[in-house]
Amino acid sequence: MLFQPDLETMARPELEQLQLTRLQQTVERVYNLVPFYRRKLNEAGVRPENLKSLKDLHHLPFTCKGDLRNHYPFGLLAVELEEVSRIHGSSGTRGKPTVVGYTHRDIQHWAEVCARALVTAGGRPGDIFHNAYGYGLFTGGLGLHYGAERMGAALVPVSGGNRSRQATLIQDFRPRGIGGTPSFILSLAETLEERGEDPRATSLEYGVLGAEPWSDQMRQTLEEKWGIDALDIYGLSEVIGPGVAMECHQAKEGLHIAEDHFLPEVVDPKTGEPLPDGEFGELVFTSLTKEAFPILRYRTGDIAALMRETCRCGRTHTRMSRVKGRIDDMLIIRGVNVFPSEVEAALLEEEEVSPHYQLIVTREGSLDRLTLEVEVDGDHLDGRLEMDQPYWGQLCNRLQSRLKDVLGVTTGVQLREPRSIPRSEGKAVRVIDQRKEAQTRK
Repeated sequence: MLFQPDLETMARPELEQLQLTRLQQTVERVYNLVPFYRRKLNEAGVRPENLKSLKDLHHLPFTCKGDLRNHYPFGLLAVELEEVSRIHGSSGTRGKPTVVGYTHRDIQHWAEVCARALVTAGGRPGDIFHNAYGYGLFTGGLGLHYGAERMGAALVPVSGGNRSRQATLIQDFRPRGIGGTPSFILSLAETLEERGEDPRATSLEYGVLGAEPWSDQMRQTLEEKWGIDALDIYGLSEVIGPGVAMECHQAKEGLHIAEDHFLPEVVDPKTGEPLPDGEFGELVFTSLTKEAFPILRYRTGDIAALMRETCRCGRTHTRMSRVKGRIDDMLIIRGVNVFPSEVEAALLEEEEVSPHYQLIVTREGSLDRLTLEVEVDGDHLDGRLEMDQPYWGQLCNRLQSRLKDVLGVTTGVQLREPRSIPRSEGKAVRVIDQRKEAQTRK
């Protein structure tokens, strides 16, 4: 089943012509209506009439998160404020928040791509959909809210937190689909298990999971615990929110980008030069249909690769790999690049530990030190009784060896008691970087 089959299976030449037309319209719009973009385009020597093919996209200037913050709150809008129907933004934990606006038509397009995403995941009209994404300025909750209603589902707007109540609602309302961060959906399974109940006995059949990088090993864990198809959704508020790309349940081989709305690229994070398909680099998106907040070549900070081959589900749009990590979440330990998702994939090969972990980064003298704190799986601990038994020391050594092979850097390992690492009510906190604190104390 496809939500918009004519668009989702469009022949490549026809799709690229549509993209070019919409790109030309978008560049003309920002040139005439957004002073920031007019200046940037003039500096790059580009006028709207210069765009003759999609290859000319690379002549357009990049947009970075700093540009959004520097024009806080409404300096990048391409409409008058009275035309804005919705305002979303980031939390602003690393400075001023980034603010994005939506016209009524933008909201309709957003609902459309989110409905398309839900159908791609296996959703269908008549479903009950349990939405555990956070509501508010964060775009996750409301994006899938309107997408589910557009698809024809009955939407349960639970939001994040309160795992016990959510577990009860899942049992009572019997939803077919669920949305949330992978770490939170995992903690919901634990809540049911603590009650002595089996998550696989619920009505859930598919999960639309995102907002944090997660590994195929985490997917396997979630599918085994819940008995669902665990599928990856991608989006970010600067581009529109969730619905930019979605994994199909038929193949689970990359996320289908809604290319009629968003033009994707992958570039070298250092040079900004385009990279060939299949090579990992920084994801860049240009919006093609947004009215209030059109954006040119936005550098997302996410590391992924692109694939152009038609998927066996029949969709022809470009797919992106699952996000490997974020540039700003990448740890550099003694000259080696480390992504939390690589650590997750390695540790979940060991059945004696759970998917709950944190990476602690400290500095000893002039050298950085990385320590993995990971919970022991409760079922295995029951059989081994004491955490100080030699068996657990052997497990630590095994994990250290595996991480050394995968990451190329020595990692300390500390085993923790079950349920001793704090559970997230939204995005999991995977990295605790204590290096700045140590420097401040000096």
